[in-house]
Amino acid sequence: MNDPVNDRVSDRAADSAGRIVLLTTSHRVAPGLLSWPAWQTLRGAGRVVCADTGHPQLPYLREAGVQVEHAAPAARELVDYCRDGRRTVVVLTSAEGESALTDGLARLAGSGRESMPALELLPGSYDLPGARLLDLVQVMDRIRAVCPWSGIRTHEDLGKYGLEETYELLEAIETGDREALREELGDVLLQVVFHARIAQDDPDEPFSVDDVAATIVDKLIHRHPHVFGEESAETPEEVKEHWMRTKAAEKRRESVTEGVPLGQPALALAAKLASRVRTEGLDVPLPAGEGIGYELLALAVRAEAAGTEPETALRAAARTYRDAIRAAEAAAGE
Repeated sequence: MNDPVNDRVSDRAADSAGRIVLLTTSHRVAPGLLSWPAWQTLRGAGRVVCADTGHPQLPYLREAGVQVEHAAPAARELVDYCRDGRRTVVVLTSAEGESALTDGLARLAGSGRESMPALELLPGSYDLPGARLLDLVQVMDRIRAVCPWSGIRTHEDLGKYGLEETYELLEAIETGDREALREELGDVLLQVVFHARIAQDDPDEPFSVDDVAATIVDKLIHRHPHVFGEESAETPEEVKEHWMRTKAAEKRRESVTEGVPLGQPALALAAKLASRVRTEGLDVPLPAGEGIGYELLALAVRAEAAGTEPETALRAAARTYRDAIRAAEAAAGE
């Protein structure tokens, strides 16, 4: 059980010994954008020290009138400084951390013979959701500049990899492998960032990953008026109706077949065409013809109308067939 009297005594003891604040910042946030508690602590500190002379925050601290010592003081020096007059010292930590200092402070505190200052870890800036994407962009930029293979790739060179990674992602989804799913999503994301970095070097029509992100953000907002606007949608069908209506207004296509890639697998292609026909309420009879192709077309259209993706259904059946083949091979080898 906590003893309030002892707690107050401990608080007064720590206060009388001053305070050491380890101020951390994120390289994923623009330098100078610090939290208000961080600025308050910096302005009120007796000393602010930083071992990294190239720390990105230094120019902004100087501009704000905060004097920073370029030093890496030992634990003993800081403890003695804080204890003399109950002073506060702020240590602006580097990206590598201050392991020597923190280890030294831990040893002094663990000895039981020291009147230690209060030790505080103060985050000066925080990573927002998606912040690691900035790391990905930075890493890709360096690879593009330094790697002899990546530095000369073109969109055409990477085309086949995008297709391969998409199929591997699909397989991870279908097998339910969560670890593989995370990895394959990363591989697909890499293709996006890689292509965007290549596009940045185009001499005539360059664009960057920020332009790519801005385009999809604008599209998502425009196609979700029930989320970002004054429209309403209570069912998935109403959401799809909003999407198709805004998409049609954006594209202004003369035919529902426009925008349907003919290079996709045949069953998926047939299902996509059937979906466009059904969504637009068109009366398009299936072409008359003989042979397995027309039979497969009819099956694909029927599957789409029933809410089944024929490509996915056939892939599932093919996996079952593969397992049966392996079982037959194992039986034959016995």
